[in-house]
Order: sequence, then C-alpha cells, then structure tokens
Amino acid sequence: MAANPPDLHNAAMSDKPFRLSRSFAVTGLVSILLLSILGALALSRLLTDRMLRQEGVLTMEFIHSLVMVEKAAEYFRHGQTGAPEVAMTFTHVGSMPDVLRASAHSLDRRVIWSSDKSIVGRQFLDNPELERALAGEMVAHDHFGHAHERDKSEHASLGQDVGYFVEIYFPVRDPSGAIVGAVEVYKTPRALFEAIRTGKRTIWVGAALGGLFLYLALFWVVRQADQLIAAQQERLVENETLVAVGEMGSAVAHGIRNPLASIRSSAELALETADPAGAESARDIIAEVDRMEGWVRDLLSYARPVNASGTSVPVTPLLKDQLQSFERDAARRGIHLESEVEDGVGSVRADPLLLGQVLTSLLANAFEALDQKSRRGGRVRLGAARTDRLVRIWVEDDGPGMTTEQLARVFKPFYTTKPKGLGVGLPLAKRIIERLGGGIHITSQPGQGARVELRLPVEG
Repeated sequence: MAANPPDLHNAAMSDKPFRLSRSFAVTGLVSILLLSILGALALSRLLTDRMLRQEGVLTMEFIHSLVMVEKAAEYFRHGQTGAPEVAMTFTHVGSMPDVLRASAHSLDRRVIWSSDKSIVGRQFLDNPELERALAGEMVAHDHFGHAHERDKSEHASLGQDVGYFVEIYFPVRDPSGAIVGAVEVYKTPRALFEAIRTGKRTIWVGAALGGLFLYLALFWVVRQADQLIAAQQERLVENETLVAVGEMGSAVAHGIRNPLASIRSSAELALETADPAGAESARDIIAEVDRMEGWVRDLLSYARPVNASGTSVPVTPLLKDQLQSFERDAARRGIHLESEVEDGVGSVRADPLLLGQVLTSLLANAFEALDQKSRRGGRVRLGAARTDRLVRIWVEDDGPGMTTEQLARVFKPFYTTKPKGLGVGLPLAKRIIERLGGGIHITSQPGQGARVELRLPVEG
C-alpha cells in the first residue's frame, strides 16, 4: 500500500500552533513600552533644554544691556579685577531674584567680579562651559549640586547643599561685536523648575496613555488578523479534506454503485418469491443498500463544486414541498411535523436542488435525532420569516440536543453523533449556504432539542 501523504501534514499539525495575538501580546507590549519610555525621555530632555535656553537668553539679554549702558565692556578686555564700573554693573545682577551666584570672566579666564568674593581674581581652567561662552556660544543646563558632589573646582565655593540650580554662560561683546569676556550666572529658578516638572509629568502621562491606546488598537487589529488566519487555516484544512472526500467519493462511486445495484435487484427478486422470513431479510437488504447509496450521493455532493449564482427560488413553495415529502415518514414514526412559515417571505437566489437537498438533510437529521430518544414520537418544526435583507429558515426538534463540545465540532467533516451517520450532511449544508452568500447557525442544549437556522439574502 502506498505511503499516506497526509502523514507529513499531520506531523506538522502536531506541533504547537503559532498564535499571532499571543506573540504580539508580549513582543508588542515590550516594544511599545520601550518606545514610549524612549519617546518620553527624549521629549522631556527637549522640553528642559528649550526652557533652559529661553531662561538663558532672557538673562543674557538683560545683562548685556546693562554692560552696554554702563560701558563696562572695556574692563573685561583688560581684566581689571575689582573695577568700580564692573562692580556697579554686576551688583544689579547679583541682587536679581533666584540668583545664587554671578561672576564675570575676562578673556584670560580670570574672575574680575563675582557675588562670591572668595573667587575674585582666580582662574578656572576646568570649565568647558566657560570655554564655549568665550567662543561665542550661550550655554544653559540644569544641575543638582550637593556639598559632597563637585563637578568643577569652582563649585567648591558654594559651601552648602543648593539642590537644583541652573548654570548660564554667555559671551560679553563690545560695541563692535568682539567678544571681550563672559558672564556666569547660577540661578535657582523655582518657577522654571516647577514648569519643567509639570511639563515632564504631562509628557509621561501622555506617553503612557498614548502607548496604551496604541497597544490596544494594534492588539485589536492583530486579534482580527489572528482570527482571519485561523479561519483561513481551517478553510484550508477543509479544502484538503474536500479533495480527499472527492477522491474517495469517486472511488466509492465507481467501485460500489454497480455491485449495490446488483445486490438491490437481487433482493427485489427475492422479495417476490421468498417466504415471510426471507421477505423480511430482503427488505433489510434493500434498506441497507439504499442507505449506502445515500452515503455515496452525499460524498459526491460534498465533492462537487457549488454554483453560487443560482436562480430566484420562492421560499414558501419549497418549504411546502419539503413538508409534503416528510409527512408520510412523520406519520409512520409518530412525529408531529409543524409549519411556521410567515406570509410574504419572498424569494432567495439559490440552486433549488441544492437548497432542497440542504433542507432535506436538516429534516432527516431532526427525525434521526428523535429516534435516539427512549420514547416514540416528538416534534419537528419547519419555519421561515423575513427581515429587511434576510430570509431566515429554521428546523427545530425536541430531541436529545447537543453539548457545547458537540456544537463546536458539528461542522467538521466526518464528525457525527449518529450511530449510522457519515458526518458530511451538516458540513455540506454549511458549504452550500455560505457559497450562496448566507450563513448557518445551530443552537442546542442537552435535553432541550436543537434549532438549525439558515440565513439567506433576499432576492432583489
């Protein structure tokens, strides 16, 4: 016997399935969290730099105007320590609100004036911000200064825990525009600090809410994609099964139909000449042959392509024909066959033979479900109603019903709860109705029967 090709497929399917939403739940959360944190850090730094620069520009413009008015630029050029013009000019600076310390530096990096008298006349060569200011650049950055932490030697004279402060350095120019020195201002701007803190808090809250919204939105999209992939995978498996069913159906049709016809013909001949016991056996043979012939038809119907175009099919006459075809069987089994067809149901676009085959299969399933009950009889209801765009057709029975697990598998090919079922009736019905643009829904509970409802678009 040839090797079975689906073995490789079964081996692949035995591995743990890939779940897109589960993978995104972790990787997406980590990625968005990191992006939110990095974005918040970058925006916080940008906000701080912009506000510090604005503070520095305002301070620079104010002090530069004082230098121009007092004509103190010349003393920067010569580095005259303690010059009265410089002292007169920068006394106003030292008394400004929030100023921790103010100093004036000449071109040779010497402090020619400072609100801290202990550093006047000293040179500080380890000050990169001062170098940038003497090169013509305005520098402003924040700093947390503590008595036990000193970044530069000039910080040693602070002598106390000053907490948060801002260092501002900018060049001083003479009337010709040449750089003659630099000014250093240490400030503790409480209003600026509070504004920066409020802005950072807003940025972090916005980043958190934005990241959460983005994660939920993307997770919803991924979830929908995951469900679509799962549905397509299920349909792919169903199509593979359909190919196998078609091959098997063709083999069964060619290999069994002719012998079955011969067996049935022989049983019919025996029925005419046999004694009562032999006649009963012949009837059993004919019934079993008819059942096997029905299986062959179901297999071939399941494998045959469904034509989705169809024609206009009036619903009410079709349902009446179905009720009439089952009346005799219902009377023989003691089943109450009821009709709930509303007026004005209208028509649907379908293949009348295929739609009739679906209804026949559903009614036959309902009858067989009632046979599984311990008592004789039962009730089967065939109904139809119309909404604005849909025609609903349903078959109900008060049989044993189905469990949740059975409902989840009821449309799987070859799955059946009937002792003599083949398991292709409902999958075939689902395939036909979906190709017609409709849907099929089953509701059931153990011991409370089942309801199968077809929903088809209204014709026109």
